[in-house]
Amino acid sequence: MCVFAVLDIERCDLDIQSNNSSHHTQQYGAQSLIVRRGQAFNVILHLKPDSQQFIPGKTAFTLTAETGLLPRKESDTKVCFGLQDSTVDTEWSAAASTGPSENKVLLSISSSPDAPIGLYSLSLDQEAHKTSLGQFYLLFNAWCPRDAVYLRSERKRQEYVLAQHGIIYRGTSKQIKGTPWNFGQFESGILDICLKILDDNPKFVSDANLDCTSRRDPVYVTRVLSAMINSYDDRGVLVGEWEEFSGGGVHPGTWVGSGDILRQWAESGSVRYGQCWVFAAVACTVSSALGIPCRVVTNFGSAHDTIANLLIENFYDEDGENISEGDSIWNFHLWVDSWMTRPDLGSEFDGWQASDPTPQEQSEGVFCCGPSPVRAIQEGELTKKYDTPFIFAEVNADVVDLVRLSNGEFVKFSGSTKSVGRNISTKSVGSDKRHDITHQYKYAEGSEEERKVFEKAQHHNKLQQQGEEPGLHLKIKLADKMIMGSDFEVNALLTNNYMTAKSCIFLFFARAVSYNSTQGKSCGFTSEKVEVPPGEVRRISLRLEYSTYGSVITSDRLIQLSAISIDKQNTDNNKAEKSCWMSQIYRSRCWEKPYFTVEGVDLTEGKPVTLSVGAVGPKQEAKASTEFRPSGAGSIVLLVNFDSDKLKNIKSFITVVVKE
Repeated sequence: MCVFAVLDIERCDLDIQSNNSSHHTQQYGAQSLIVRRGQAFNVILHLKPDSQQFIPGKTAFTLTAETGLLPRKESDTKVCFGLQDSTVDTEWSAAASTGPSENKVLLSISSSPDAPIGLYSLSLDQEAHKTSLGQFYLLFNAWCPRDAVYLRSERKRQEYVLAQHGIIYRGTSKQIKGTPWNFGQFESGILDICLKILDDNPKFVSDANLDCTSRRDPVYVTRVLSAMINSYDDRGVLVGEWEEFSGGGVHPGTWVGSGDILRQWAESGSVRYGQCWVFAAVACTVSSALGIPCRVVTNFGSAHDTIANLLIENFYDEDGENISEGDSIWNFHLWVDSWMTRPDLGSEFDGWQASDPTPQEQSEGVFCCGPSPVRAIQEGELTKKYDTPFIFAEVNADVVDLVRLSNGEFVKFSGSTKSVGRNISTKSVGSDKRHDITHQYKYAEGSEEERKVFEKAQHHNKLQQQGEEPGLHLKIKLADKMIMGSDFEVNALLTNNYMTAKSCIFLFFARAVSYNSTQGKSCGFTSEKVEVPPGEVRRISLRLEYSTYGSVITSDRLIQLSAISIDKQNTDNNKAEKSCWMSQIYRSRCWEKPYFTVEGVDLTEGKPVTLSVGAVGPKQEAKASTEFRPSGAGSIVLLVNFDSDKLKNIKSFITVVVKE
């Protein structure tokens, strides 16, 4: 039995030093409670001397944790939870016990491992008595196996979450120079600035509730940061400058750390100026501050493919003058990799995700890029979001050199498959040595695997531009006119978006169905074994004849079509379904026992009037007439229904104005 006597709380001790230490956030200092999700933290309730005592197992109260502008339970930005015997690591939970003295209550609280990150308020409710316990920051947790950013290696957690200093690489593929950088994610005020970046993003401005609840997902947060670190179409952190520097800001090469940049942005808006290494380093700071493991990556010989064809096309005139526009290859380019799962894509794409905050091309109308699975880039899986074709081209585009002849024709005279994406580099874990991660992004240049991946990437890139996915795809195409009483043809289309031919058994069914999905009798079937070459479509037709469907179709005039393709060799089976609704017009059948039913308030004395007519042959009209004696004046709606042995439930109405 629970005791509902109210505890008289004098104060709450958030036990900041101990909690921050156990949550690996002690470097933020002891001014605020900063914890990581999916892991318990402790607070101490100090009761007034005359308060009711806390009795374990009997005293009850409810805790509320909330974040965002408009916390809501349905958005998980507001959660209420009571006491349990012990905390659990799958959801918000709490357990309590008495302290070393009677006036202390030791309270253990665990957050959900997929709770939205942010600044939370914590309160305690007892029979309508609400007590504020304070605020705490909740971050992603690379130490929690249930968190999407969980990283198994402690050495990597130290490097990619906790290390405040690092090395970024610039130069050329043959002259690589490492430069130290102060990430400074634990410096005073930086965490608040990182959360302000999230609060200033356009998605928060347009829908704060949706944005806050989406902050549970590191994929979403990383994509927001990719847009907000640059200032091209929002109030982002850095302004880019690639022309000859003419003053009016800080030269990109002058910066040595992220802290000054972030503080300047928080105080006075977008900071001038940055280039790719500055954008990437600041993104790394913000990501690790929020708890997402992150590393800065340098790609030497980095392609900028402006027309998304996976080629860098260099155009020359007959004098050797370069007349190219758009495509280019940079000596080096930097972005970040962030570690997380990809439940939206499948576990095979978990791990490092590339995102690029440098504004190069728009993605979904915004200057951002990624996150894209490094595994998808390596394997040429270009339909996997986000922006995988662009990043694939940065590391693995082919180079083609063409000359423009006097007649205007372009002729290829040279090219390379090896000059893009060389010595892809990041700092080694636990040391200042350079770690070459080219093999994570691509197979060895010139190898059979690398060429196969490039061919697959070109195929996937074409599909992605067409809005299609790899694999076999089945759809049903209805006839233009499906008129009740007529014969017509429907088609099932099987598209092969694989790179090899596929053999399938193709089945196509039709059966009557009612509006509530109750299955009726079959009214059509056909099957065929088909060979579908890569990139082609095969069609199977099913003719629906009135002599078959007319006797089984219901008054709802619905036929359900089902198409199935079976690839036994690869167990790649597909199904498509579609319901077709018959038009109400008959053109060539005789209607027996037809009649009209008419009804109107103040016209038909409160009951329907039935008007029978003779049989109606092809191209004839059904007509009936009657007289009404209105019992009231005004605008009256007259409802009309037509029924026969074949055509049923044809309805219409007319408005009748009755004068006094």
